Amino acid sequence: MSGGNDLNSKSGKLIVLLILIFVSGCFGFGKNQDYQPLDAGKLEKLVKGQTTATEVGALFGAPSQVVKMSNGNAYIYTHSVAKGTAVWLLLVSFGNYDKQYDQIIFFFDNNDIMTHYGASFDASDSSYGNPF
Repeated sequence: MSGGNDLNSKSGKLIVLLILIFVSGCFGFGKNQDYQPLDAGKLEKLVKGQTTATEVGALFGAPSQVVKMSNGNAYIYTHSVAKGTAVWLLLVSFGNYDKQYDQIIFFFDNNDIMTHYGASFDASDSSYGNPF
């Protein structure tokens, strides 16, 4: 009889060990921001046809990118927020990654006068999602 109890004890330990192996894992989440946040309120201070590239630089700082065009320049300002979640199990992993952008593009003529701009503000819409 003690041999039977010993076998049950070994099989019980094996079952517990297998359960622990198959359900063991890790959960993680993270957030990343690129560049400085953009202030949409500063756009109200700009006047098309009058504001200079120097004034835009004073308000928003150095652009993320400058594009040279045949009729002037474009200053691109970008801010992004990325959020991610992940679950790592022994045999399988699941993840979700969401990256959203704020972006303003200013267009200047050959005299560095702003002709127009375009803007989108979506970085705050970045969200942690379900990794499944």
